[in-house]
Amino acid sequence: MPRKKIALFLLMFFVFQSSSNYAFSSDIPYEFPKIESFRPNQNTIDLTLGNKITFDLIVSHPGGITSNQTKLWFFTNDSKFLTNTILNKVESKIVNTRTVALFQGTLEIPNYFLPNLYQFYAEPIEGFPATNSKVRPTTLNIFPENFNSFQGGEKSVVIRVAGQLNLDVKTFVGPSYNSEIYLTDNYPRNLFTAPPIFKVNEIFDPEKYFEKRVKDIKLKVESTTPSICSTKNDKLILVSTGNCEFRVYSDKNTDYLETSIKLSATITGARIKPEINVPKIMDQNSSSMPKMLETSVATSNSGEKVSPTSLTPNVCLATGQYWINILSGGTCTLAYQTTETSSFLASDLYKVSFEVTRNPQTISFILPTTTNIASKSVALTATASSGGAVTYSTSSTGICAVSGSTLSLLKNGNCVVVATQVGTATLAPASATSTVVIEGVVPAVKKTITCVKGKTIKKVSGTNPKCPAGYKLKK
Repeated sequence: MPRKKIALFLLMFFVFQSSSNYAFSSDIPYEFPKIESFRPNQNTIDLTLGNKITFDLIVSHPGGITSNQTKLWFFTNDSKFLTNTILNKVESKIVNTRTVALFQGTLEIPNYFLPNLYQFYAEPIEGFPATNSKVRPTTLNIFPENFNSFQGGEKSVVIRVAGQLNLDVKTFVGPSYNSEIYLTDNYPRNLFTAPPIFKVNEIFDPEKYFEKRVKDIKLKVESTTPSICSTKNDKLILVSTGNCEFRVYSDKNTDYLETSIKLSATITGARIKPEINVPKIMDQNSSSMPKMLETSVATSNSGEKVSPTSLTPNVCLATGQYWINILSGGTCTLAYQTTETSSFLASDLYKVSFEVTRNPQTISFILPTTTNIASKSVALTATASSGGAVTYSTSSTGICAVSGSTLSLLKNGNCVVVATQVGTATLAPASATSTVVIEGVVPAVKKTITCVKGKTIKKVSGTNPKCPAGYKLKK
C-alpha cells in the first residue's frame, strides 16, 4: 500500500478512535483518570509450581483514556529484587457516560527471586484533555488498594518457594518493661507494662511482657538455668534464688523465620504474706445513731497501714483508716487485708466484729384460751411497746390460717400464733406467742339442688341432697 494511503488510513483510524471515546458528550470536563481496580489474578504464588502472574488495571474517564500501555514495576521493600512488565490496553467501553479501559499484562518472575512480599505499581495513565484544552490529565504512579489478607502484606503478592516464605521480620518486640536488652522494629513499642516480679515461686509469662507483631504466633520460653528457673506450659517458673538465664522466642513456620531474644534476671527470695495487727473494738449501743466511732489504726508487719472495709454495710461503714460510721443496730463486721506488691503477697483476710445493741421492746399479745369453730374467725390484736406495726403468722398449718389481722378457724386443734415487730435501727425486734384451742362442731350446712324429669322440676334440700329416682340434676 502506498505511504500516503497508509498515512491517511492511520489518521482516519485515530480520529475514529478519538471521537468514539467522547462522542456521547459534547463537552469533556477536566478530570484525572479514575482508578477503578488494580490487582493481580492471584494473591500468592509458589515458584516451584509456576512463575507467571497476570495483573488487571481498570481506569475510567468521561472523555476516554489516551494511553495504550503502561509499565508495571514489581519489587521487594528493599528493592533487592526488581522486575517489570507492560500492561496493554486490551478493552475500552462506555459505561454510564464514562469510558472504562482495561489494561492487562503478564509478569514472568525470574527464577532467582527469593521468597518475600513483593509490591507493585503502574506508571501514570493519561486521559483525554478537556474541551478546548490541550492538557492531558494524568494520574500519578498507580498503587493497588488492599487485596491480600496476609498480615503486613495487604498490598503485596506473597511469593513462596516449596511452600516456604521465610520472612525475616520480628514476629514480636519487647519486653514492654524497662530492660537493657530488647527487640524493636520500625514501629513504636509499649513501655508501660509493670515489670515482672523476679522472686522465688513467681511465674514469668512472656505473653504479658511482649507485643506480638503477628497476632497468631505463640510465644515460648526456654531456660538454660533450670535449677534457678524452669519452664512449664510456655511459662518460666522461678524456683530458687540466683541468676536465671532464659530466652523468649517464636518458632519458625512456613511464613516467618524464628524470632528470639536472650534475657537474664536475678531471682531473689519469695514474697510472703504479711500479718496484720487489727484493733479490738468494744460493743456499742444504738443511741444517737448514726454516729462515728474512732478506732486505732491497723498495721501490717511490713509497715503498711491498712484501711478496713465493711462486710455489713447496713450496720456500719468504714471511713478511712480510723473511723467507723455506725448506721444501725446489729453485728458490724470489718475486713482488713493488704494488697499485693512486688515485695509482698496479699495478706490473709482479717475480720473484726462487734455488736451494736438496740433498745429492747415488748409485745402484748393474748388470745382466748378456747374458741368454737362455729365462729369461723378471730380478730388478732397485739400492741408493741414502741408503737410500731405488728404482723402475725402461724405454724399450725391446716388448723388455722392468718390473713392480715384475722385468724381463720379451719378444724379442731391447737392453733399457735406469733405476733412480731421487726424493730428499727435503734429498736431490737420483738415477738410474742399465744395459743388458742379450737373446739366444737361445725354446724351442718344445708343446700338446695334442682332436679328435672321431662318438664317436671323438683327442688330438693338437705346437707347432702340427691335427686329422686328418675330425676336428673339440672345443670
